Amino acid sequence: MTASVYGPVDVVCLGESMVTFLPTQAGRLADVPSFVRGIGGAESNVACALAAAGHRTRWVGRVGADGFGDHLVAAIAAYGVDTSAVTRDPERPTGVYFRTATDRATDVHEVVYYRAGSAASAMSPHTVPSGAVRSGRVLHLSGITAALSPDCLALMRDLTARRDGGPLLSFDVNHRPGLWRDPSAADVLLALARGADIVFVGEDEAEEAWGVRGADAIRAALPQPSVVVVKRGAAGAVSFTRRPERLPALDGSGLDADNGSDVVADVPAPRVTVTAPVGAGDAFAAGFLSATLRGLTAKQRLRHGHLWAAATLTVPGDLAAPPAAGHADRLAALDDEAWGRLHLGPGWTGEDQEVRTP
Repeated sequence: MTASVYGPVDVVCLGESMVTFLPTQAGRLADVPSFVRGIGGAESNVACALAAAGHRTRWVGRVGADGFGDHLVAAIAAYGVDTSAVTRDPERPTGVYFRTATDRATDVHEVVYYRAGSAASAMSPHTVPSGAVRSGRVLHLSGITAALSPDCLALMRDLTARRDGGPLLSFDVNHRPGLWRDPSAADVLLALARGADIVFVGEDEAEEAWGVRGADAIRAALPQPSVVVVKRGAAGAVSFTRRPERLPALDGSGLDADNGSDVVADVPAPRVTVTAPVGAGDAFAAGFLSATLRGLTAKQRLRHGHLWAAATLTVPGDLAAPPAAGHADRLAALDDEAWGRLHLGPGWTGEDQEVRTP
């Protein structure tokens, strides 16, 4: 397919999406009697959240020629995401997974993937329509894709190779040790991150993968990206932005023109009454990218990331409607003292919002 087939969008997200089966009650997978079907995938989650906020988004992926593939494409398109570049594999199935209701950070959390040999694992520089991938102002990727197969890794290396022009490259490290068979996974992820313009990485996963502790050390390990966002869980997030208070050129040009010192923004997370802890990282990335596209400051971008994450934390599933832009803007504009008093609970994004400032 040629580039002319695909119209321009704000953000293209590339990666595997799967049908996910969510338990109807807490407990071990062996004891849960029934599950509810949903969708899951780091990159498609970002695409759906951004589309729900009014941004033009495209998801590029590969699914099987099966009913689960039909469901995935329809469900993602229902959020307003362009799925015209999704390809079908007549031989490989759509991936699925099951998980328990508990926090994936706890020892009792279980997740079982049926994704080996999936249609998405056949993504490569030759099977993905390049015109669709490079049609956005931003291209968002994650380290999960690189772990799926050698072909997927080749695709990720191609997409993160620094070149003039093209979209701004956003990369969420998303280190998933259980997916990797290659002992060089940490080095692979570090090299991919160094090829990006905006990098999202958790403080804990940087220490686990690279043995690097603390936000400053993480930035030192990633000097190439123009923006590095270090997520610190409930403690908040820190961003390092090479260009003071503004985004590098959205066409990817001139990214190395200013090699001055970083502007550092450190924003605590608001207190949140958590309903389910899954999907918050994807929502944070989507909120940050939305604010980036709108030209907001580094501090505001972090606050929008926190607010979008809070929207997901206060619903049962992996995806939540983001807060309305005006509502989020008002909260993001609070002074530091008022921001520190925020307490967000279920329903806070709607008319019956629960936002307490004790």
